Amino acid sequence: MTPARHHLVWDWNGTLLDDLSLVVEATNVAFASAGGPAVSADEHRARFRRPIADYYAEMLGRAVDDEAFERLDRIFHDAYRAGLTSCALAADATTAIAAWPGSQSLLSMWFHDELVPTVHTYGLTDHFARVDGLRATVGGGFKAQWLEKHLAELGLDGDQVVLIGDSLDDADAAGSVGARCVLYTGGLSDPTRLRNSGHPTADTLTHAVTLATTLP
Repeated sequence: MTPARHHLVWDWNGTLLDDLSLVVEATNVAFASAGGPAVSADEHRARFRRPIADYYAEMLGRAVDDEAFERLDRIFHDAYRAGLTSCALAADATTAIAAWPGSQSLLSMWFHDELVPTVHTYGLTDHFARVDGLRATVGGGFKAQWLEKHLAELGLDGDQVVLIGDSLDDADAAGSVGARCVLYTGGLSDPTRLRNSGHPTADTLTHAVTLATTLP
Protein backbone atom coordinates (compact mmCIF):
# COMPACT_ATOMS: atom_id res chain seq x y z
CA MET A 1 0.00 0.00 0.00
CA THR A 2 1.42 3.38 -0.99
CA PRO A 3 1.58 5.83 1.97
CA ALA A 4 -0.19 9.21 1.99
CA ARG A 5 3.12 10.91 1.23
CA HIS A 6 4.03 8.70 -1.66
CA HIS A 7 7.42 10.16 -2.64
CA LEU A 8 10.60 9.85 -0.58
CA VAL A 9 13.57 12.19 -1.01
CA TRP A 10 16.81 10.79 0.37
CA ASP A 11 19.74 12.81 1.61
CA TRP A 12 23.17 11.46 0.62
CA ASN A 13 26.11 12.48 2.81
CA GLY A 14 25.72 11.10 6.31
CA THR A 15 22.47 9.37 5.41
CA LEU A 16 22.79 6.81 2.62
CA LEU A 17 26.57 7.30 2.52
CA ASP A 18 28.42 6.61 5.76
CA ASP A 19 31.06 9.32 5.43
CA LEU A 20 31.31 10.87 8.92
CA SER A 21 34.93 9.82 9.43
CA LEU A 22 35.95 11.22 6.05
CA VAL A 23 34.06 14.48 6.60
CA VAL A 24 35.80 14.99 9.94
CA GLU A 25 39.17 14.14 8.42
CA ALA A 26 38.67 16.58 5.54
CA THR A 27 37.38 19.27 7.91
CA ASN A 28 40.54 18.94 9.97
CA VAL A 29 42.68 19.34 6.85
CA ALA A 30 40.83 22.57 6.12
CA PHE A 31 41.16 23.80 9.71
CA ALA A 32 44.86 22.95 9.82
CA SER A 33 45.44 25.01 6.67
CA ALA A 34 44.14 28.04 8.57
CA GLY A 35 45.98 27.33 11.83
CA GLY A 36 42.82 26.07 13.47
CA PRO A 37 42.18 23.27 15.96
CA ALA A 38 41.53 19.61 15.24
CA VAL A 39 37.90 18.62 15.77
CA SER A 40 36.69 15.22 16.98
CA ALA A 41 33.77 13.40 15.41
CA ASP A 42 31.57 14.10 18.44
CA GLU A 43 32.49 17.79 18.47
CA HIS A 44 31.86 18.09 14.75
CA ARG A 45 28.45 16.47 15.10
CA ALA A 46 27.54 18.81 17.95
CA ARG A 47 28.74 22.07 16.36
CA PHE A 48 28.33 21.69 12.61
CA ARG A 49 25.67 23.89 11.04
CA ARG A 50 24.82 25.80 7.90
CA PRO A 51 25.86 28.17 6.55
CA ILE A 52 29.12 26.28 6.96
CA ALA A 53 31.09 29.54 7.01
CA ASP A 54 29.51 30.26 10.42
CA TYR A 55 30.67 26.89 11.75
CA TYR A 56 34.17 27.50 10.42
CA ALA A 57 34.24 30.97 12.00
CA GLU A 58 33.26 29.54 15.40
CA MET A 59 35.93 26.85 15.27
CA LEU A 60 38.67 29.14 13.94
CA GLY A 61 37.81 31.96 16.33
CA ARG A 62 37.57 34.63 13.65
CA ALA A 63 35.34 35.84 10.85
CA VAL A 64 35.38 33.83 7.62
CA ASP A 65 34.59 36.01 4.61
CA ASP A 66 33.59 34.72 1.18
CA GLU A 67 37.16 34.54 -0.10
CA ALA A 68 38.39 32.67 2.96
CA PHE A 69 35.45 30.28 2.84
CA GLU A 70 36.02 29.51 -0.83
CA ARG A 71 39.61 28.57 -0.03
CA LEU A 72 38.63 26.40 2.94
CA ASP A 73 35.81 24.79 0.95
CA ARG A 74 38.23 23.91 -1.85
CA ILE A 75 40.72 22.39 0.61
CA PHE A 76 37.94 20.42 2.30
CA HIS A 77 36.65 18.99 -0.96
CA ASP A 78 40.12 18.10 -2.24
CA ALA A 79 40.72 16.09 0.94
CA TYR A 80 37.23 14.59 0.76
CA ARG A 81 37.70 13.41 -2.82
CA ALA A 82 41.03 11.83 -1.94
CA GLY A 83 39.39 9.58 0.65
CA LEU A 84 36.03 8.89 -0.95
CA THR A 85 36.84 5.36 -2.07
CA SER A 86 37.13 4.41 1.61
CA CYS A 87 33.45 5.14 2.26
CA ALA A 88 30.71 2.54 2.29
CA LEU A 89 26.97 2.92 2.25
CA ALA A 90 25.18 2.90 5.58
CA ALA A 91 24.76 -0.68 6.76
CA ASP A 92 21.06 -0.90 5.91
CA ALA A 93 20.90 1.61 3.05
CA THR A 94 19.94 -0.83 0.29
CA THR A 95 17.42 -2.59 2.54
CA ALA A 96 15.82 0.72 3.46
CA ILE A 97 15.59 1.85 -0.16
CA ALA A 98 13.93 -1.43 -1.08
CA ALA A 99 11.44 -1.08 1.78
CA TRP A 100 9.85 2.17 0.56
CA PRO A 101 6.65 1.41 -1.38
CA GLY A 102 6.45 4.63 -3.41
CA SER A 103 8.71 6.60 -5.72
CA GLN A 104 12.11 7.87 -4.56
CA SER A 105 14.72 10.46 -5.45
CA LEU A 106 17.99 11.74 -4.05
CA LEU A 107 19.02 15.31 -3.25
CA SER A 108 22.48 16.15 -1.96
CA MET A 109 24.37 19.33 -1.14
CA TRP A 110 27.45 17.76 -2.71
CA PHE A 111 28.42 18.88 -6.22
CA HIS A 112 26.09 17.49 -8.87
CA ASP A 113 28.76 16.51 -11.40
CA GLU A 114 30.52 14.39 -8.78
CA LEU A 115 27.41 13.06 -7.07
CA VAL A 116 25.80 11.47 -10.12
CA PRO A 117 28.69 9.12 -11.08
CA THR A 118 29.32 8.31 -7.41
CA VAL A 119 25.72 7.21 -6.84
CA HIS A 120 26.03 5.09 -9.99
CA THR A 121 29.23 3.51 -8.64
CA TYR A 122 27.30 2.30 -5.59
CA GLY A 123 24.67 0.75 -7.85
CA LEU A 124 21.78 2.94 -6.71
CA THR A 125 20.91 5.07 -9.74
CA ASP A 126 18.05 2.90 -10.98
CA HIS A 127 16.19 3.26 -7.68
CA PHE A 128 15.74 7.01 -8.07
CA ALA A 129 13.42 9.01 -10.31
CA ARG A 130 15.93 11.85 -10.09
CA VAL A 131 19.37 12.50 -8.58
CA ASP A 132 20.29 16.12 -7.90
CA GLY A 133 23.36 17.65 -6.33
CA LEU A 134 24.56 21.18 -5.83
CA ARG A 135 24.82 23.12 -9.07
CA ALA A 136 27.24 25.74 -7.80
CA THR A 137 31.02 26.08 -7.51
CA VAL A 138 31.04 26.67 -3.75
CA GLY A 139 28.97 24.83 -1.17
CA GLY A 140 28.00 25.69 2.36
CA GLY A 141 24.47 27.10 2.04
CA PHE A 142 21.01 25.91 2.97
CA LYS A 143 19.13 23.05 1.30
CA ALA A 144 15.68 24.65 1.06
CA GLN A 145 16.03 26.34 -2.33
CA TRP A 146 17.50 23.19 -3.85
CA LEU A 147 14.68 21.01 -2.51
CA GLU A 148 12.14 23.40 -4.03
CA LYS A 149 13.85 23.06 -7.43
CA HIS A 150 14.16 19.28 -7.04
CA LEU A 151 10.44 18.84 -6.41
CA ALA A 152 9.55 21.24 -9.24
CA GLU A 153 11.55 19.08 -11.66
CA LEU A 154 9.69 16.03 -10.39
CA GLY A 155 6.31 17.77 -10.64
CA LEU A 156 5.58 17.16 -6.97
CA ASP A 157 4.02 19.26 -4.22
CA GLY A 158 5.56 19.22 -0.77
CA ASP A 159 2.50 17.62 0.80
CA GLN A 160 3.20 14.50 -1.27
CA VAL A 161 6.74 14.17 0.03
CA VAL A 162 8.76 12.95 3.00
CA LEU A 163 12.50 13.52 3.29
CA ILE A 164 14.96 11.35 5.19
CA GLY A 165 18.12 13.17 6.22
CA ASP A 166 20.61 13.54 9.04
CA SER A 167 20.52 17.28 9.79
CA LEU A 168 18.25 20.03 11.05
CA ASP A 169 18.84 21.71 7.69
CA ASP A 170 17.09 18.74 6.05
CA ALA A 171 14.14 19.25 8.37
CA ASP A 172 14.07 22.99 7.73
CA ALA A 173 14.18 22.39 3.97
CA ALA A 174 11.30 19.93 4.18
CA GLY A 175 9.25 22.36 6.25
CA SER A 176 9.86 25.16 3.76
CA VAL A 177 7.99 23.25 1.03
CA GLY A 178 5.32 21.64 3.19
CA ALA A 179 7.01 18.23 3.25
CA ARG A 180 7.64 16.06 6.32
CA CYS A 181 11.03 14.86 7.50
CA VAL A 182 12.39 11.87 9.40
CA LEU A 183 15.81 12.52 10.92
CA TYR A 184 18.45 9.77 10.96
CA THR A 185 20.68 9.83 14.04
CA GLY A 186 23.54 7.82 12.53
CA GLY A 187 24.92 10.60 10.35
CA LEU A 188 26.73 13.91 10.63
CA SER A 189 24.62 15.53 13.38
CA ASP A 190 24.48 15.08 17.13
CA PRO A 191 21.65 12.61 17.87
CA THR A 192 20.45 14.53 20.92
CA ARG A 193 20.00 17.71 18.87
CA LEU A 194 17.93 15.77 16.36
CA ARG A 195 15.78 14.07 18.99
CA ASN A 196 15.11 17.43 20.67
CA SER A 197 13.96 18.99 17.40
CA GLY A 198 10.43 17.63 17.57
CA HIS A 199 10.77 15.77 14.28
CA PRO A 200 10.47 11.97 14.06
CA THR A 201 13.91 10.39 14.54
CA ALA A 202 15.30 6.95 13.81
CA ASP A 203 18.56 5.20 14.67
CA THR A 204 18.51 3.10 11.49
CA LEU A 205 17.49 3.86 7.92
CA THR A 206 15.03 0.97 7.86
CA HIS A 207 13.28 2.38 10.92
CA ALA A 208 13.30 5.81 9.26
CA VAL A 209 11.46 4.34 6.27
CA THR A 210 8.97 2.64 8.59
CA LEU A 211 8.27 5.98 10.26
CA ALA A 212 8.04 7.72 6.90
CA THR A 213 5.29 5.36 5.75
CA THR A 214 3.12 6.35 8.72
CA LEU A 215 3.31 10.13 8.34
CA PRO A 216 0.01 11.85 7.48
